[in-house]
Amino acid sequence: MRTRIAIATHAFLERHFPERRVFLRSDTDTRFMRLRPATQLIAFSGASLIVGWAIIATAILLMDSIGSGNFREQAKRDQRTYERRLNDLSGERDKRAVEARDAQERFNSALEQISVMQSELLASETRRREMETGIGVIQSTLRRTMQERDAARGKAETLTAKLETSGSVSQLAQDGDTGASPVDFLTEALADTAAERDQISANAQNALLQADEMEQQIRLMQDQNDHIFRQLEDAMTISVEPLDKMFRAAGMNTDTMLDTVRKGYSGQGGPLMPLSFSTRGEEPSADATRANGILNQMDRLNMYRIAAEKAPFALPLKNAFRYTSGFGKRWGRQHKGTDMAGPTGTPIYATADGVVTHAGWLSGYGRLVKIKHAFGIETRYAHQSKIRVKEGQRVSRGDHIGDMGNSGRSTGTHLHYEIRVNGTAVNAMTYIKAARDVF
Repeated sequence: MRTRIAIATHAFLERHFPERRVFLRSDTDTRFMRLRPATQLIAFSGASLIVGWAIIATAILLMDSIGSGNFREQAKRDQRTYERRLNDLSGERDKRAVEARDAQERFNSALEQISVMQSELLASETRRREMETGIGVIQSTLRRTMQERDAARGKAETLTAKLETSGSVSQLAQDGDTGASPVDFLTEALADTAAERDQISANAQNALLQADEMEQQIRLMQDQNDHIFRQLEDAMTISVEPLDKMFRAAGMNTDTMLDTVRKGYSGQGGPLMPLSFSTRGEEPSADATRANGILNQMDRLNMYRIAAEKAPFALPLKNAFRYTSGFGKRWGRQHKGTDMAGPTGTPIYATADGVVTHAGWLSGYGRLVKIKHAFGIETRYAHQSKIRVKEGQRVSRGDHIGDMGNSGRSTGTHLHYEIRVNGTAVNAMTYIKAARDVF
């Protein structure tokens, strides 16, 4: 069986690869090499393998070159898209900054206008009280004049009665204060009484006219006060509601927060104190109640302004950056902060007033700054290249506290910004987004 297979194989090779001889001739000798069919098959197979390998390698190189070109083009497109996105974010940030400055200017203008309106309100209230006092004086004068008029009439009637009942002129003369005749005395008394009556009537008429004028002025002042009150109430509503929404959007209890601020700022006195008017035991007037309500709103607005400085509503970076990782699950673990990437050395700023509790190296955080704020809030700024504050130092919002770097457990230059409330990490973007429409 093997012999037949060998014979068939040899015949196949002889048919396709017949035995060949290669002659090698020199000047003195001639030799030849015999190329058997098996040798030729081996040589042909080797050459075919080499040619096939060369073709496949060339195809792979060409495909790789084409693919690399596509990848480079894709990378360039992604880079251009990323740059456009960065420019858009930068423009949006600048727009937000302009809006924040405009809002701050509007807020300052509103405060100035409120201060002016408050001064006008107090002045009008003072004028109203003065007018009320003047009306009281006029009324008392009018009552006194009417009493004097009644006394003069009584005196005239007495003299007339005596004249009618007197039987002799001597008796009337004894009752008089002068030595004149009874007729002259009576005439003079009647003339004096008539003059006093006319004067009293004129005074009463003048008093009534002045009272009417004062009532008209009081009505005008009440209309002006009502207009001022409405403007103040509208201004308070426009100013307080956005701040209230901002704190509630950040998950903060506004009542507890305001109580905390009041404990730290408990001094009393000044223009924001509630108005106090003497009411002689009566209920306060409607104007006094509205004025106290506006002053309470102004006090609440001032407390919100103080609280906004103490809560981390600002961004820790003012230069261009991009968000690379948010709060939440990452690589199977909880990422407790927000990562913001930028060039090495980018300035980092405090996002609220507070006290530095840590400024140094800490495990995976690298160079870390911790700041303790009011309301149980703490902010952390990790992976810095250089720290510019010291432990125990008091900082304000916007103070330069360090530079962006790549220290600690980090894959590139970025800032790990973290907010903790009573020791529990929360999403920093909650505070940043809550303040986006206000500052």
